[in-house]
Amino acid sequence: MTAIQEVAKVEEESRIRLSDADAEARRLTEGAEEEGQALLRQIRAGAAEEGKKLMRQAEESAAKKAEHIAREARNESDALRKAAEQNLEQAAEFIVGRVVKR
Repeated sequence: MTAIQEVAKVEEESRIRLSDADAEARRLTEGAEEEGQALLRQIRAGAAEEGKKLMRQAEESAAKKAEHIAREARNESDALRKAAEQNLEQAAEFIVGRVVKR
């Protein structure tokens, strides 16, 4: 084999190795990208589930607070109504007393 043939052979082998390496690099890159996309989908799904869980917890907490506030409002309303009823009786007695005195 002549030197020129030897150089040509080495160059051809180098081109083949370079082509193979390039193909392997593309394959690895595509595989890594697919894995990354799958992981991203998994994380998004997990985040969505966590978001739903937090929303349910917030809704339950809000419902409990609303129930507590409504109960307090009813109690305060009852107390005000009782006080108004007592004042109504006193007012009626006062008016009757004034009317009778005239």
